Parts: sequence; structure tokens; C-alpha cells
Amino acid sequence: MSPIPDDLRQLYQEVILDHYKRPRNFGPLQGAHHTAEGYNPLCGDQVKVSVKLDGDRVADLHFEGAGCAISTASASLMTEAVKGKTVAEAEELFRKFHGLVSGKERAAATATDDQDLGKLEALIGVRDFPVRIKCATLAWHALRAALHGGDQVTTE
Repeated sequence: MSPIPDDLRQLYQEVILDHYKRPRNFGPLQGAHHTAEGYNPLCGDQVKVSVKLDGDRVADLHFEGAGCAISTASASLMTEAVKGKTVAEAEELFRKFHGLVSGKERAAATATDDQDLGKLEALIGVRDFPVRIKCATLAWHALRAALHGGDQVTTE
């Protein structure tokens, strides 16, 4: 894997800081169909993900909680990326995102994949800091739990 060019690294840092300072879809979601909470005891990140479905489609998605910049930015980016997707598409996006931040990157994706990770790629640098992978994926695990009837997840 080639290193991230400095100009791209700067852009990614700006995206992360923007979503940390001004998180999208932050706060309670009235009329949520499913919720799940996540906790990362290593750094204290806590997140609650609330989902409103329209059939098999994620109609709305919010998060609440407190966490580090990576955790908050990832949750914010996740809500933007997942809204409007089917549950199956959200699962696939989780798989690709987890592959990206864990270092397996697109090896987890097949040659027929056409779904771009877009702004989620701003979190690619997390893979260089394995302890931060749990921060980046906490909200995603909570989302999966919410979509599949779970109510709580932990990174441990």
C-alpha cells in the first residue's frame, strides 16, 4: 500500500475535524424503530445509535454520546453514508469500511463492487494506529446491533 500523499492527508484531517466539531445527525431521533448503545472501555467512547426504517430502507439515522474525534467523526460520516440505504447495503458498507480502517482495505471488496466509500475514506489513516480502529468502528457496530435487534455492543 502506498503512503497517503500530504495534500490528501490534509484534506482527510479537515473532513475529520469538521465532522468532529459539527457532527451531522447528532441528537435524539424521535420515533426511532431501533436503538443500540456502544462502549469502548479503552478510551471511554460511548455512542447510542437510533434508526428509523421505511420497510427495509434506513429512512433516518442519528447518534448521541461522547467520544474522541475519530469516534465522533466516524459516527457522523456513517449517518450520512447510510441514510437511504437498504439494510443489506448498510451491511455491505460496514464490511467495506471495516476493511478500509483495519488495513484489509479493498481486499475485502470484490472486483464487481461499485460502491465508493466517499468521505468515509478520510478515516483511512486509522489503520496506521490499530488501537484507534475500535474508535472508528464503534458506531458502526452499534448500527449493526440496532439493525439486528441487539441493544448494546462493546469493543472488548
